[in-house]
Amino acid sequence: MSMTTRRTVLRSTVVAAATALCASISTLPARALDAQWCKDVHIRFFVGGAEGDAFGTIVYNGAKQAAADLGPKVDYIFSQWDVEKMVQQLREAVAVKPQGIAMMGHPGDAAIMPLAGQAHKDGIKMMYQNVPVPKVVEAFGGGYVGAQQEQQGRALGAEAFKLGKLKAGDKAIMIGPFENENRGARERGTVAALKEAGVEVIQLSSPPSGEWASDPNLAIPVITAALLNHPDVKAVGYPGGQMLGNVATYMQAAGRKPGDIFNFGFDTSPQIVEGFKGGWVQLTADQQPFLQGYLPILSLCQQVVLGLAPMNVDTGAGFVTPENYQVVSELAKQALR
Repeated sequence: MSMTTRRTVLRSTVVAAATALCASISTLPARALDAQWCKDVHIRFFVGGAEGDAFGTIVYNGAKQAAADLGPKVDYIFSQWDVEKMVQQLREAVAVKPQGIAMMGHPGDAAIMPLAGQAHKDGIKMMYQNVPVPKVVEAFGGGYVGAQQEQQGRALGAEAFKLGKLKAGDKAIMIGPFENENRGARERGTVAALKEAGVEVIQLSSPPSGEWASDPNLAIPVITAALLNHPDVKAVGYPGGQMLGNVATYMQAAGRKPGDIFNFGFDTSPQIVEGFKGGWVQLTADQQPFLQGYLPILSLCQQVVLGLAPMNVDTGAGFVTPENYQVVSELAKQALR
């Protein structure tokens, strides 16, 4: 066979293969391009908090929007941020055998591991949101949508030190679930950053049952006592938007005025926007909970229908301050940011 003939045959083979490939590919995404392309998929979605919870409502709104856009049947699970309740609800979710489960990672690797193993055995696709469970994902797969806990916590501590004009020797209070291996990594990161800068940090452990997140007023006596016992505290850090949105109540109960203390924490909400307006809140780290609702459902639909790999998305978006809170205020009021 001559060189010219070989080239002609080769070109013909490549063209034929490419034509066949294009033809086969063109038939694959047809379902995905149809409206409600995920309508035959059943998903259980963990919202985290109670119905009406400041943070959980934004997560819920994201999940509801994904369900409306894509069409899956979604069961929404509310847990009052109680890790034991989450584990029991996950056990029940696995027993129901939906095609996908989007699970809050608050219970941690050890508690979730056996149930994730059963889900894997049953062919249930898993996504995790808000708190990463890296050991579970390594063992049984799944994706994660949320901020990286320790990384975001450290960044917040460094930003609080800078914007709060703290200096070595100053005192700060940090509240958080420090004993929780996975969930507490964020607040432990904040404490570490502050201590490395020379700040003396007083740690207040929040209840593992999530009571303070469900009802922030339950923390009033503890925070008030801490401020009375340490009147020279310059800054107070809070573990979530529920408590950060209640800062005015805490400060007034302790006899403090707006700006007396640099109050900082995580998340945005209508209450936090009002806190910025009133001068009670000075800094928060945004983790875009709407995405933590929307993207896990999108990813589960893609895994079940299209066979795609699970998503891994860091939703940590940066910081909200008195100088820029107006940018997110309207969306926060609509429980979308």
